[in-house]
Amino acid sequence: MSTMQHTDVLIIGAGPSGSSAAALLRQKGYQVTIIEKQYFPRFSIGESLLPQSMVFLEEAGLLDTVREHVGEFAFQFKNGAAFLRGKQRSFYDFTQKFSEGPGTTWQVRRANFDHLLAQQAEKQGAEIRFGHEVIDVDVTPEHPVLSVKDEQQNVYQIQAKFLLDASGFGRILPKFLDLESPSNFPVRRAVFSHIEDGILDDPNFDREKVLITVHAKDHRAWYWVIPFADGRSSFGVVAEQDFFAQYGFDGSADHDLEALFKRILADDESLSQVLRNAKFDTPVRTLVGYSANVKHLADRNYALLGNAGEFLDPVFSSGVTIALKSSSLAIPLVDQVLQGQTVNWMEQYEKPLRAGIQVFRAYVESWYDGEFQDVVFSKNQDEKIRRMVSSLLAGYAWDTTNPIHKNAKKRLSTLAEYCRDPQQTETLSNGG
Repeated sequence: MSTMQHTDVLIIGAGPSGSSAAALLRQKGYQVTIIEKQYFPRFSIGESLLPQSMVFLEEAGLLDTVREHVGEFAFQFKNGAAFLRGKQRSFYDFTQKFSEGPGTTWQVRRANFDHLLAQQAEKQGAEIRFGHEVIDVDVTPEHPVLSVKDEQQNVYQIQAKFLLDASGFGRILPKFLDLESPSNFPVRRAVFSHIEDGILDDPNFDREKVLITVHAKDHRAWYWVIPFADGRSSFGVVAEQDFFAQYGFDGSADHDLEALFKRILADDESLSQVLRNAKFDTPVRTLVGYSANVKHLADRNYALLGNAGEFLDPVFSSGVTIALKSSSLAIPLVDQVLQGQTVNWMEQYEKPLRAGIQVFRAYVESWYDGEFQDVVFSKNQDEKIRRMVSSLLAGYAWDTTNPIHKNAKKRLSTLAEYCRDPQQTETLSNGG
């Protein structure tokens, strides 16, 4: 019979939210144990960081280690987002924004980026148990107990004074505690890979910006091109299943995804021209039904971080920023709990975190409705409004001083109308 192990804070998952949470907890002197099912480095998408995330990385003491390895891992300097729709082109420079804070960041291979953060958390004193899998969770005691299977298939129990779920798409606590709640987003599929992009001298392509392309025949479908600094890019397409069905893809595991990918690319003349020299030299992957939600994000002795709580959509690269923001918000509250203080998790954590997520949600919904696409490609935006939009695209979704933060969905509709009728600019600029 095994002896119960103990730790101050147990974290499930060593991705960005888990590593940043561990680093923040170590700053406060707590014993931290991370249970991570996989071995790092491991492949992950979500490679285009947002400038807002730089604030949270610095807060956790993780920014310097990323900066020190930019050259080694070909992290690409990023200062904005570019958009392509047929012959229309548009871009936003994140240094020209409404909100205060960094305006630049990087586009990163997540295998290297996540591994760097985890290694730095370990250097700061966190223990990470790679290859260990959570097989049971009990949060009924005051201090949660987890059953874990190690690399040799041995099972042990570990008890923590507080439990954090940073398991991302694994969504460990939502599954074990029946917290999962349906997302109101349509079920979408992403098909993606890393490619040798072959973009050598295209004057219309800026490696310092993520490129988002609207599919020429279906505005609900879009492509991403996220350049790295070594001539390679992350490349993907996102759409609802009926879109893929038009190309003969029913979701079967044995489908030739690379051939599918190339057919979809060939249907967009403008993007095909950008990637005319691309080489598909890495297996193509697919992910479906990734949008998710939960009934609540925290309780008296546990909290959900990042994608374990909610994931929206990859279109504006909000995932890592939300993950890091969740750790930044949660750890001071965990500290209060461990100090014996009372925390109102709904008021102090869930509502503030969801406030920014709701802004991202408004932009995602408006993108797929087509309204925000009209904004992006409009020639009618004045500089003041462009700066407001640029702030949100740069990840500053929690900046309540931004006039288009409040009632974001309504104001996006107003903005779309203005882009068609410039007479409405005064109302929007003044926060009406």
